[in-house]
Amino acid sequence: MTAPLYNTEILRLAATIPHHQRLPNPMASVEKRSPVCGSRVTVDVDLDVSGRVAALGMQVRACALGQASASLMGAHAIGRTAAELHAARAALTRWLAGEGDTPPAWPG
Repeated sequence: MTAPLYNTEILRLAATIPHHQRLPNPMASVEKRSPVCGSRVTVDVDLDVSGRVAALGMQVRACALGQASASLMGAHAIGRTAAELHAARAALTRWLAGEGDTPPAWPG
């Protein structure tokens, strides 16, 4: 038996996206769009002098799974370096493609 795709935890995360306002003058911004469903997430960041995420702003126009993913990332990105975020993304990408082990723990 398979679990439902939109379970209570996914819906809770989708409803509690932190940093859901764009930054007024971010150091960097990126927008990603899903070619499959059209979901769109824009992320703004400011880094501190040591290269860690100091401020984060997001605009999320996505399905519940995209919103839940943005919620998890947003809740735990502050204080991380770009290298840590790239490594987490790469591990998750490999895992989703069936090319790697379960990614290292990301809170939530």
